[in-house]
Amino acid sequence: MKSLIALVLVLCKAQSEKLPNGIELTTPWPPQPAEVPKELAPPPYLVNPPAVIPIDLGRQLFVDDFLIQHTTLRRTFHLSRYHDASPVLKPDQPWENDMAFPFSDGVWFDPKDNLFKMWYLAGKARHTCYATSKDGLRWEKPALDVKAGTNIVNSGARDSSTVWLDLDDPDPNKRFKMFRCGSGGSTVKGSYGLSMFFSEDGIHWGEPVLLSGSCGDRSTVFKNPFRNVWVYSLRHGWGQPRRRRYWERADLLKSPMWEQIGEPPMWIGSDPLDPPRADYKVPCQLYNLDAAAYESLFVGFFTIWRGQFPDRQKPNEVCLGFSRDGYHWTRPDRRPFCPISDKQGTWNANNVQSVGGGFLIVGDELRFYVSGRAGVAGSSDAGVCSTGLATLRRDGFASMDGEGSLTTRPVTFKGKHLFVNLDGELRAEVLDADGKVLATSKPVAGDKTLLPVEIDLAPGKPVRFRFTLTKGSLYSFWVSADPGGASGGYVAAGMTK
Repeated sequence: MKSLIALVLVLCKAQSEKLPNGIELTTPWPPQPAEVPKELAPPPYLVNPPAVIPIDLGRQLFVDDFLIQHTTLRRTFHLSRYHDASPVLKPDQPWENDMAFPFSDGVWFDPKDNLFKMWYLAGKARHTCYATSKDGLRWEKPALDVKAGTNIVNSGARDSSTVWLDLDDPDPNKRFKMFRCGSGGSTVKGSYGLSMFFSEDGIHWGEPVLLSGSCGDRSTVFKNPFRNVWVYSLRHGWGQPRRRRYWERADLLKSPMWEQIGEPPMWIGSDPLDPPRADYKVPCQLYNLDAAAYESLFVGFFTIWRGQFPDRQKPNEVCLGFSRDGYHWTRPDRRPFCPISDKQGTWNANNVQSVGGGFLIVGDELRFYVSGRAGVAGSSDAGVCSTGLATLRRDGFASMDGEGSLTTRPVTFKGKHLFVNLDGELRAEVLDADGKVLATSKPVAGDKTLLPVEIDLAPGKPVRFRFTLTKGSLYSFWVSADPGGASGGYVAAGMTK
């Protein structure tokens, strides 16, 4: 059966794909490991990066060495901070039964209505409910007509669920997509799987249009817009340790599901670099992996399970990973990005989980909505389950800090306007292949997420940039065709000023 899977995938991907950043995917694609690697290996694109990297798509972040030829600066990874308004959504309706939290589900900014929109899990009946907000902080639960007088939009046996606002689908009736994980979602009778729904407004979902093959609980879906494919992040059965399998589809309704071919290939799990709790001393496992495209790369939300004992809820926490091809990951900082408080009774005492869509861009900050469970001291009960908010500077996952220089690998671009996300002072230079300086900017200084750098650029020819930092932190750079600095990159779950 495995040889049949490999043959089908080779036929589907006979010619290797090249991504907008110059990365050439290996064949067969996706890779076919027999087992999850015990340790996370460096991605092929870092071991052997493209000779020339196109940078026309999106801001260029320094979360790894993909863009860096040489530097004397130090890299710092940054953590989010919980907003003082957390929790921003609490259970306060009879049908919510102390539960109002995304279990992936989705939080999006919808440009059509100029509204933030949230789908979340509610109540012991495990409804999917809907809320809206004008500012992302104060949420309303509208009375709808699906379940008269409530904000319930979908009911049925569910575990996690993913709601995706698909602005690229030409069919308005498929603008919103829901992938509901639970019993009855599979073509295999009696097993867990994902049932898919379409909706024009995110409220009226109708009947499922597709059932997946079987999978374990806490399985989710994300879109890879760099390749225009949907990626199923699947729990490997019900076994231990918790690991993920990978499945991708270009056409949700026409491509074959895995029950027609064989089990999806193994993908990724936790590894020894995930630190166990000092009190539990239990090896970590990968509970879930959500992901979203941001600017020129992927941000992955690795929910790390650190053990479970009968006197409390799961102490799961959300950590980050980064990918430039949507499959291979680096996880350079294993600290919790969205941590638990560990203080029973607080909104995020236990089991913090990410949301579908990942995060939003609101002005100069990134917003990460997460769920948390307050717990009940001395019990494994979840207690009150609500929704919190964490924030980070735009592009602020990592910065290159100090006094020194950073020289990029050879890059190409079509624009003529250079921008940086900077807190400090720097000078930029353009170098040719031999290191000769072709252009030099005047020093620029400030603490801004979009700062223009005046320098003469010659589009089309491979060049290197050298940024000399007098002091401070450099978060990203990009070349734009727009004098206003639009990057043309991806915006995760949406953006608003």
